Amino acid sequence: MKSEAIISTQNLEIGFPPGAGRSSPKTVASQINVALNRGEVVCLLGPNGSGKSTLIRTLSGLHTPLDGRIQLSGRELSAFSAKEKARKISTVLTDRIIVGNLSVYELVSFGRTPYTGWFGSLRKKDEKIIHSAIESTGLEPFVDRDVLRLSDGERQKVMIARALAQDTPVILLDEPTAHLDLPNRVEIIRLLRRLSHQTQKGILLSTHELDLALRAADTLWLMSSDGKVITGTPEDLVLEGSFESVFARDSFDFDRSSGSFTLHQPTKQTAYLSGDAVAKFWTRRALEREGFKVNETKRRTRDARASVLQIEVKNNKSGFVWKVSTGKGGFSSSSIKELVARLRIM
Repeated sequence: MKSEAIISTQNLEIGFPPGAGRSSPKTVASQINVALNRGEVVCLLGPNGSGKSTLIRTLSGLHTPLDGRIQLSGRELSAFSAKEKARKISTVLTDRIIVGNLSVYELVSFGRTPYTGWFGSLRKKDEKIIHSAIESTGLEPFVDRDVLRLSDGERQKVMIARALAQDTPVILLDEPTAHLDLPNRVEIIRLLRRLSHQTQKGILLSTHELDLALRAADTLWLMSSDGKVITGTPEDLVLEGSFESVFARDSFDFDRSSGSFTLHQPTKQTAYLSGDAVAKFWTRRALEREGFKVNETKRRTRDARASVLQIEVKNNKSGFVWKVSTGKGGFSSSSIKELVARLRIM
């Protein structure tokens, strides 16, 4: 079935017009051809300075494009009035919430402004939509609480609820997890994915959470430092090498086999690791931190004197056991700490 694009671009060029000391426009990215579909979560990724926030603001109508076209529901974005755009696109920016003396309900109700005006009274329909947005984000226990008395994670949910109350087919979020700890980052990403699939809204968020984006996004938009945008399913972008090329750095490498970044360059021999899947995952991380290159296969050699490091981890009734063979001998360990200590003095 063909997906329905809510926002699409053709040869879009984004950046900044002349001014503020610039005699000519400053292009951030160009030749952008992307589409945001209904019921889809898109994560916008890229190095710092690649233009993620500029693209979000341009798609929302807050920045004027330097060139190219943006279509919203098949119509040129520039043809929409401000009120019409507010009924089509909700935007949650990365700025911290600093408003005070507002309850959760009052801030969420601002999402109805495109339909009521700043001083308009709420109708039953508006109140029903507000309550639904609060319920969808799990904010019922905080509905009468002052927004400034909430945690960062709870405040971000309030802003998402406000966007839901705006009742638009598109929600654009710029770094919605920027100020949050890991549990809240996971919860916000999970919430956005659930809302997109349940409500069939198109949700685009920029983020630095590469691992979460790989797991949660239906589609990735990768902005490279040279101003290009590559799109595709996360797994396809990983397999074809586009993902790691965008984030290529001397200090870390992307491991396609595990879907994670390695911070440490291998300086020691290869360790052949096998055994219990969960224990292998955490053992691999510890070995890579120590400088070993890890191969998750059990290598067999005919030469017993060969200096081949093999590590097999088993889950016994008393706990995990690591059995190490080097071709010149071996040992067993009952913890990763002990394993690493023994390997350091080999």
